Parts: sequence; C-alpha cells; structure tokens
Amino acid sequence: MEEESLRMSDSNENEASVKVLIIDDSKTIRRSAENLLTKEGYDVVTASDGFDALAKIANTRPEIIFVDIIMPRLDGYQTCALIKNNSEFKTTPVVMLSSKDGLFDKAKGRIVGSDQYITKPFGRDELLDTIRTLVH
Repeated sequence: MEEESLRMSDSNENEASVKVLIIDDSKTIRRSAENLLTKEGYDVVTASDGFDALAKIANTRPEIIFVDIIMPRLDGYQTCALIKNNSEFKTTPVVMLSSKDGLFDKAKGRIVGSDQYITKPFGRDELLDTIRTLVH
C-alpha cells in the first residue's frame, strides 16, 4: 500500500510540471478541460482564440497544446501552422479538437503539423492518455 502511494505521488509530481494550453472559443469546453486537468495535477492555461493563444504560448511555454479547429479570427489550422512554423515551438505537440470526425479534417490537421486529432466531446481518459503519450 505504501509503495503504491509513493508511485502515485511520483506521477502527480511529473504531471504537475506539465503545462497544458487549451484553445477553444467555447467557454464550456475550456472550463471543463481545465477543471479535469487541474484535478489531475496539470498546470492549465486557457485561451479563447488563436490570437489570444499566441501571446500566451510565448509567455507560458506550454508542453502540449489542444486547439479547437473552428474559431473566429484565427482558426485551429492557422494557429497550429503558426505554432509549428516557429522554431522555438515546432516540437511542442499540438492536438486538434473538432466536433467533426472527418477524414478531410484529420488530413488537413496533419498537413499543418498537428500531432493528433481528438473528436469532441472528448472523455477524461482520452485527454489524459493523449497528454501522457505526447509529453512523457
């Protein structure tokens, strides 16, 4: 029992050092993802659109970025392309979020450099597994 609790605290310490950026124009999506990840010990930053996100990326240096595809002003594809074209952030994993599960959207996401694609609504395990796979 003691060994298991030690292992759990080690994993929480690792997760606490991981900074996650959630970019979505839906306040509900941002808030639910933030609550879920904060409970798991992650350091979460949110942005309401691509422009807002670009400033926050430079200031907070997230280790993984989740970005909604359909947003006003600067969509998820444009945001991902800008992140991946920046030499400082090109290796930062970017995960596209979309309510559409289309092949075209996934292909377009790959073209602009996204590392993975998650269909909304996403579940807790899907979010956590994605972070563990791409960051750890």
